[in-house]
Amino acid sequence: MAGVVFTSTIKLNENGQWFIELEDAIDPDDRRIEICSDLDEYEAKIEEMGSEYGGHIDEVKWLKDDNVPPVVVDEIRVKMAEQRAKIEEKLGEPITPVAEKKEE
Repeated sequence: MAGVVFTSTIKLNENGQWFIELEDAIDPDDRRIEICSDLDEYEAKIEEMGSEYGGHIDEVKWLKDDNVPPVVVDEIRVKMAEQRAKIEEKLGEPITPVAEKKEE
């Protein structure tokens, strides 16, 4: 079986508010898409979907629609970093590292 890979796409609704479309397309005959209006909902949905694979997710691919401005992507990054810090503080240890840009 291929790895567990989910796709998270940042989109804007008709009011210009961002949301994340979370997709599990591992089984092409049974694609599952969840709409998450904030990061708390996103965290709950990705946990729920990951639990179907024993809680193990190999990769989350991040995409954005062409009409999503960089400020929205930055806002989501900052909020995700804050949530990550809270989780690490609660656990008392770092969680699996995310891909980080290397400073050159």
